[in-house]
Amino acid sequence: MGTRLAEKTVVVTGGASGIGAAIARGLAAEGANVMIADLDLAAGQRIADDIVAGGGAAAAVQADVTDRAAVRSAIESTVARFGRLDVYFNNAGMNTPMRFLDITERNFETVMKVNALGVLIGTQEAAKQYIAQGGTGKVINTASIAGRTGFPNFAPYSAAKAAVISLTQAAARALAPEGITVNAFAPGVVATPLWTKLDAELAEMGAGDSGFDSMAGDILLGRPAVPEDIVPTAVFLAASDSDYITGQVIPIEGGMILV
Repeated sequence: MGTRLAEKTVVVTGGASGIGAAIARGLAAEGANVMIADLDLAAGQRIADDIVAGGGAAAAVQADVTDRAAVRSAIESTVARFGRLDVYFNNAGMNTPMRFLDITERNFETVMKVNALGVLIGTQEAAKQYIAQGGTGKVINTASIAGRTGFPNFAPYSAAKAAVISLTQAAARALAPEGITVNAFAPGVVATPLWTKLDAELAEMGAGDSGFDSMAGDILLGRPAVPEDIVPTAVFLAASDSDYITGQVIPIEGGMILV
């Protein structure tokens, strides 16, 4: 068990699976108190139980990141359980691919609401808690390489992740006077349940040529990421090592998109 995050309390939204679950485990392994906030409470509780069984400190709470009252309640539960909040990961996200000319208003609104509005709400509510505690704190957002380049079969997701990048920069400027830093990381192709779902949906709509294997073929390091590849950067951004960094987006994509 490491100590880089000893006595720090961290919320990870979407922490019940994929990148979020790996981050939750990695933070706990460095001594953090981890609250897993997810729509799927049972899955979040299983991750928390695993962490506790391994000697870490964790709990789970149900939360819909698009519902401000639910987000506020999750933060209140975290503070009641662990005493304070130090780091908030806006990690929850979703994607449903559609060909560009077939994108519906419903698809656009749903993808934008979870991935972009969810980040705004989470950042605001975490910042309010930090200010109530006397200032300082960290917000860390899950962006994507899709926020740096538009993909035709998931344009709303690309637009939403571009919004995450802009929200990261805007929040960093707005919250710096309070001692709050706001950063993001941008994964590329990561082997997670979300990618498995996307691959199946792309194949179903006859766009398998833009799926996981095709996109992974562009990665300079020769393989897609696994969630554990994200963890060291997540720990760095949560720890005091990154105290003089704000408004930045760190790509973790094996050299897939060079900008």
